[in-house]
Parts: sequence; C-alpha cells; structure tokens
Amino acid sequence: QVQLVESGGGLVQPGGSLRISCTASGRTFSTYTISWFRQAPGKERDFVALISGSGLNTFYAASVKGRFTISRENAKNMVYLQMNSLHPEETATYYCAARASVRSTRPRDYDYWGQGTQVTVSS
Repeated sequence: QVQLVESGGGLVQPGGSLRISCTASGRTFSTYTISWFRQAPGKERDFVALISGSGLNTFYAASVKGRFTISRENAKNMVYLQMNSLHPEETATYYCAARASVRSTRPRDYDYWGQGTQVTVSS
C-alpha cells in the first residue's frame, strides 16, 4: 500500500516556474509507476506526466512536453514535477497517483491518490 502527499503548489505568474512534490510512504515505492494528473474546476482529471518505478522511463502529455519534467528519488520516496513556462489555463489542482503495474494515462487505472495541491497561474 502507498500513501501519497503532494506539496509545493501556489501562485505563479504566467510564464513562471514551479516545482511540486509528491511524498510517498511504503517500502515498495520503487515498484510503482507514478503519474501526475491535474483537474480544473468543472473539468475532467487530465494526465500530465508519468515516470516508471526505476525512473528510467517518462512520458508526457503533448501539451506539457518540453516544458514540464518529472523525476523521482526512490531513496527519499519522492517524485517531482518541474513546471516551466506556465500558462493561466494550467491553473488546476495537481494530483500524484501510484500504480503497481505498467504505465497508463487513465485516472481509473490508478490505485492510490494524494489529496492534491493547488497551482494557480495568474498575474
């Protein structure tokens, strides 16, 4: 079992950068694929990025590729999402999620979720 806690959200200006973090509990953290999703009010939860358990493989939504970077430190049970060149439409609650299986971009395939961290992009 894995428990996830996101942190690092906040207010950032358009074009700015922010790094959010996901702290996990559990001794088998390195066996989980971790993904970031985001959800704006009244909208569906969308996939943002994922990283394999080893950290060797990553995958990004087309809308964030080249601007966002996902990484992990298994020794610290941490996953990060570095977000650059943020747009106002990326204002959302960002969630990390864990899956003990092959990668997926569908929220319904994930077994464990954090409570989310709010990211607001506004001047």
